[in-house]
Amino acid sequence: MSAAAAAIAAPHRAALEAAREAARAGGNTVDMALAAAVTLTVVYPHQCALGGDLVALVRAPDGTVVAHLSAGRAPAAIPAAELRARGERLTGAHAVTVPGVLAGWEALATAHGTIPLRDHLLRAADLAAGGVEVVPGLAAAIQERRDAITADPGLKALLMPRGTPLGVGDTMVQPRLAATLRTIAADGIGAFYGGSVGEALVAGLRRLGGAHTADDLAAHRAEQAAPLATDALGATWHVAPPPTQGVTLLALLRSLEAGGGPLTLEAVRAATAARDALLGDPALGPIDLEGLMTPEACPPPLPAQRASGDTVAVAAASGDGTAVSLIQSVFMSFGAGILEPETGIVCHNRGSAFSLVDGHPGAVAPRARPPHTLCPLVVTAPGDLVVAAGCQGGRAQPQILAQLAPDLADPSAELAAALARPRWVVGVRDIGFKQETVLAEPGADAPTGSAEAGGVAVARSDRPSDLAGHAQVVRAGPDGVEAASDPRADGDALFV
Repeated sequence: MSAAAAAIAAPHRAALEAAREAARAGGNTVDMALAAAVTLTVVYPHQCALGGDLVALVRAPDGTVVAHLSAGRAPAAIPAAELRARGERLTGAHAVTVPGVLAGWEALATAHGTIPLRDHLLRAADLAAGGVEVVPGLAAAIQERRDAITADPGLKALLMPRGTPLGVGDTMVQPRLAATLRTIAADGIGAFYGGSVGEALVAGLRRLGGAHTADDLAAHRAEQAAPLATDALGATWHVAPPPTQGVTLLALLRSLEAGGGPLTLEAVRAATAARDALLGDPALGPIDLEGLMTPEACPPPLPAQRASGDTVAVAAASGDGTAVSLIQSVFMSFGAGILEPETGIVCHNRGSAFSLVDGHPGAVAPRARPPHTLCPLVVTAPGDLVVAAGCQGGRAQPQILAQLAPDLADPSAELAAALARPRWVVGVRDIGFKQETVLAEPGADAPTGSAEAGGVAVARSDRPSDLAGHAQVVRAGPDGVEAASDPRADGDALFV
């Protein structure tokens, strides 16, 4: 462990530089995480943006853990019955729920920070206006979604300014986003939630067929809630409540505790099937937490639309016991494939996670929140140890974190080695396959025997895969802090 006072891990080095500047300005652990998070919406637009959502956990030095959920709702006028009748997942403007990330940042800054949100926004605006270097992860995402980028005037202007895709080392300049950030810094987040910025975004979405109104944006509020928690592997694990899938991770942790061995395919399939059947918006009706926490053997999960490259995680912790796990997302890579040209905002497609089944807890409905993949994690263990962790990985986030869990609970485990270790995930279209498949990285101890017995295909990648997630982890305790960033991403860890 390092003797530094605090540490942070993030998937892009520009985010760490912003965190360093926040620390130099006297900011605390939450300020560092926020500085990194705001910066990531400028430098990593394929994974997060002002047009996305945020879920975070914060542990205070007194041991209190609180969840901040800023996940947006569908428009009040969304044609839900018509969309369900079509039987097709939501795409385009209909998949854009109200973006919550700005309200989430403001809630975190107000409740826990010492640096005003406007300072972070102005720094990010300067970065957007001056241009940022395209890193390998962004360049790969541009190539992967080239067709969608070509089809959208806003994305094409940003990412193919000379008619060909930006590549590694090229400069990406975002003057419209810079202007938007400066407007919000000057006028507050109300400029987005019902003000001039929001009105421009709504007008752009309505031109594309969306049902959004300024009132939909103005009605959004970030929610502060008690986390869900369970004891397993000698530690206490805290996750955000529904509509997030944090409860699915708790189910997997319970299976690890009961089984006394590595994560099994059967446990993942059961927990995933329960999530797909039971998870929804608790504001619209009760959620069966017991069913989610103790899933019985279920049929394979319903096929999911591919959602790789969707998310960034920022983890930070300090020696005083403060820990932050912050996750923000545009769901699929570049979200809905929409960059609203006047504001420079990339819009997520979180609404594509709605169920089209009448009566489902996660069914598309006016002002409903879709089932959410974001899964921040805070772990506390004997000896005053606290761990903040999170990962990119879409629906597979609980699987990824469960594979890391034994190392997260072990104070002697080296975090960098844990993140570099080969992993496996199971899914369908969410990991790019037509049938249920276990995708294993080279050297991963994948559950091939049980997969074959269950009729699940097995595929092995020839290199570490983004589909196995980008995890960020920080551990703090009496002996100092330790941090690690996933080698599959473009980031690092910073000690201050």
